[in-house]
Amino acid sequence: MLVVMKADATEEQVQAVIQEIEKMGYRGVPMPGAQRTAVCIVGNEGPVEDSRLLSLDGVKETIRVTRQYKLVSRETRLDSTVISVGDIKIGAGKPVIMAGPCAVESEDQALSIARHVKEHGATIFRGGAFKPRTSPYSFQGLGEKGLRILDKVRRETGLYIVTEATDSENLKIVEEYTDIIQIGARNMQNYSLLKLAGHVSKPVLLKRSFAATIDELLMAAEYIMSEGNSQIILCERGIRTFADNTRNTLDLSAIPAIKEASHLPIIVDPSHAAGKREYVIPLSKGAIAVGADGLLVEVHNDPSQALSDGPQSLYPQQFEELMQAIGQLSHN
Repeated sequence: MLVVMKADATEEQVQAVIQEIEKMGYRGVPMPGAQRTAVCIVGNEGPVEDSRLLSLDGVKETIRVTRQYKLVSRETRLDSTVISVGDIKIGAGKPVIMAGPCAVESEDQALSIARHVKEHGATIFRGGAFKPRTSPYSFQGLGEKGLRILDKVRRETGLYIVTEATDSENLKIVEEYTDIIQIGARNMQNYSLLKLAGHVSKPVLLKRSFAATIDELLMAAEYIMSEGNSQIILCERGIRTFADNTRNTLDLSAIPAIKEASHLPIIVDPSHAAGKREYVIPLSKGAIAVGADGLLVEVHNDPSQALSDGPQSLYPQQFEELMQAIGQLSHN
């Protein structure tokens, strides 16, 4: 249930509503909006009796939320959430480009790619320090050494950093070094990790699992937000289908569907969806055309020698072509 406050409701009145909700055995989460403040009731397993709440000063009405997920639902918050990373706004209308290698391999490699993607319009650098791989014999990342390299990339280029935390053990150290914490597709339903991510101070980029429905993705986001972190960026990165011409199938319909169901921003990872660099630019154009709030793109200065996901990584020249194509879409 959502308790909608009057436009002139005071902070004291909002707190009184939250206290009354707690007396009823539930938890109240304030949801400030441009036109109103609402308080979302969480923790109830059935209908909530609203007569006590409607009698409180400053309360306009109550609205029953039909979605199983509440805090991330558009029913709870009509205004779209904008995530701030320094001076970058994700979900504010202009697509945000996050680009870099799948994995940090060396300081020279990371800095070379970072300088190039920044020169051509990227504002956030992506690079994995911890890499969950299908094979235990594949490159697993440089760990904390990779995080230190990412920190140097930030200091030398001014780019913000997004990198993945793979478990509860490295979540805290990733939080220290990064600006956005990524939770990858393999961990989308790692509920203990999601709960811990609800207590970090940084935005969380949550990737859709390759076998998850949209509702399951939004319920995973609900785990994070229910623990207190409302800074969530969703990511569509392709799902498994019967098609075998690409690594995964990019679900472009998920972008408008999620925007209808949730107030959270959503970006697209065309690299993992395609698995082939020649498809990344057309898929990126499609993602921006249907309203994605940004892209997460893999770029490598020498993909043939990449230690992870070389076939889907753009060459630097191809990244320039991608940015030109996006620029043309933005002006149409």
